[in-house]
Amino acid sequence: MYKNFFKRILDILIALMALIVLSPLIIVLITLLIFANNGKPFFFQKRPGKNSKIFTIIKFKTMRDPKINESILRNQEERITKIGAFIRKTSLDELLQLVNVLKGDMSIIGPRPLLTDYLPLYNQEQARRHLVKPGITGWAQVHGRTSLSWQEKFTLDVWYVDNLSFKNDLIILLKTVKKVFNKEDMSSIESASFKGFEGN
Repeated sequence: MYKNFFKRILDILIALMALIVLSPLIIVLITLLIFANNGKPFFFQKRPGKNSKIFTIIKFKTMRDPKINESILRNQEERITKIGAFIRKTSLDELLQLVNVLKGDMSIIGPRPLLTDYLPLYNQEQARRHLVKPGITGWAQVHGRTSLSWQEKFTLDVWYVDNLSFKNDLIILLKTVKKVFNKEDMSSIESASFKGFEGN
């Protein structure tokens, strides 16, 4: 009952309340990013959702475009703006995914949605992480940092799929809030290289 009905209701309520409460902060960040990124405060990217269905994730744009012009490329350090670095460090770049939650693409709690390029690389067990909606935060995010290996991350993601419950979602939510207030690294390693991942 929780998985098929009440989880969605809670997602909508939490996302809606969070967007209302955080709307002044969101407006400020959008304004700052408009100036930092030449009028482009948002970043859109295709990600796999439940049952590997592709959706468009929305984030704050924390990096400048890779090209200065047709012949000059920026290096990685030059691309990250000062406000972008702050937004990443504080995990504020995830805020706009509350919109994805309201749309039904994502849940508050679930495995982080990774790049679509990785879909062919999962083995049968790892691919089970897509049996539920992806989340803004998840079991793997509260049990590891950027040092978490891909194998460990996927094991935790699949564990969550098999043990999805209100109790576990509440535990994850409380641990996430604690990590954010303690300024702990909540990176999901989704932007890291896929080096070392052996799906098949």
